[in-house]
Order: sequence, then structure tokens, then C-alpha cells
Amino acid sequence: MELLDWSILGPAIIAGLLVLSTHVPLGQEVLKHGIIFIDLAIAQIAGLGVLAAGVMGWEDNMWLVQVCAVSAALLASTGLNWTEKRWPRSQEPLIGILFVLAATGSILLVAENPHGAEHLKDLLVGQILWSTWKMLAPIALLYALLLAIWFKWQDRIGRQGFYIIFAFVVTASVQLVGVYLVFASLIIPALATRRLHGTRRLMIGYLLGAVAFVLGIVLSALFDLPTGAVAVWSMAILATITGFWLGHRIKDDSND
Repeated sequence: MELLDWSILGPAIIAGLLVLSTHVPLGQEVLKHGIIFIDLAIAQIAGLGVLAAGVMGWEDNMWLVQVCAVSAALLASTGLNWTEKRWPRSQEPLIGILFVLAATGSILLVAENPHGAEHLKDLLVGQILWSTWKMLAPIALLYALLLAIWFKWQDRIGRQGFYIIFAFVVTASVQLVGVYLVFASLIIPALATRRLHGTRRLMIGYLLGAVAFVLGIVLSALFDLPTGAVAVWSMAILATITGFWLGHRIKDDSND
């Protein structure tokens, strides 16, 4: 139990809850429009921006790193918004191609770096246990602003607005929890609750994600396993149970 140190696990749990605050509603929008892999592509592009900042020697300047990451994500999201209007039927393959280009671009950027493999691992699996209260404060403010815009003006901002909000959200979250947990947090709760609607769907998605994050962080600390990977598996298992339970509940209600 000595491993369950709140000074370490506390910021990590709050980081996970912050990520869920934006990813659960945005994930429902992603699933609704069938652009499932957009989060992987944008997250990988944002990570590419972070690695590019490191190659240019800016890794110690937090602001320059964020500028590189956000610029890369915004450029990609703007391009995807354009391709969605021009070639809507090819949008999903184009997103996949963008992801592959970003992933291989990341490998090329760190090819000469002796610590390149470690940087790529951190980008994919994340370093959520290294979260600090100081690090989380600006992210909480950013997410609060973006959520206010999303819930108040969702119908007015259009697809371009969605892509811009998505770029900012994913840029911040990928540096907190890694590419894998970004994808899992967006898609798994949305998929598990797809039979529900409105506030009920949102609340159950939040609850599912929160329990999965807490369980994954605690188990990873107890068994000394990578936190991101354990959290993804926790979320997938809980989502499977939740999906079956909701399916039976809805079926029973319809029979009544």
C-alpha cells in the first residue's frame, strides 16, 4: 500500500479525469460522423510537432513546444476539414494515410537520437504518473474554455470549429496520457454507450472512463506496469461489461 502515494497518484488521476472531460463528448461526435481514426491521426501529428521541437533544440522551452504541437495539429485538422468537404467518401482512408505519415515521420525525426526509442514510447504510452498539479492547472483552464464553447455553440461552430477544438484538446491530452489513451478515451466510452442518448449517455461515459482511469492507475502502481497500457485494458474490459449490461437493460425495457 506504500506504493499508493497520493502525491503521485493524485495528479495522475486528475489528469485522467481532465482528459475524459473533453474526450467523452468529442468522442461521441467522432463516432457519430464515422471518422474513428481522426484522433489517432491528430494525436500522432501533435506528437510529431513535439518531437520536431526537440530536434530543433527547443525541448526545454514549454511555450515553443506547445506552439509546434498546436500548429501541427491545427494544420492537420484544417486539411482534414477541407478534404471532408471535397472528398467525403475518401475521408477515412485519408485520415489513415495521415496517421501513417505522422508515425513514420516521428521515427525519422528521432532516428539519430540515442534516446529516440524512449521518446517514441513516451509519446505512445504516455507519462501520466509524471503529471504535477502545476502542469494540470493551465490544461484545466484550456479544457474549461473549450468545453464551454462546445456545449454552448456546438450547433453554430460547424465542422471547422469542431476540428479546431479537437486539435487543441488532443494536443494537450497526448502530452499527458499518450496516443493510445487518447484514442481509448475518445472511442471506447462512446462505443460502449452508443445505445443511449443525451445527458444519460454522457454521464455513463464519464463514469466508465473515470473508473477505468482510477483502476488502471492503481493497478499499474501496485504491479509496476505501464500505466497507459493498463488503463487502456481496464477501459476496454469495463466498456465490454457496460455494453452488454446496457444492451440487456434496453432489451428488457423494450419488451416491457
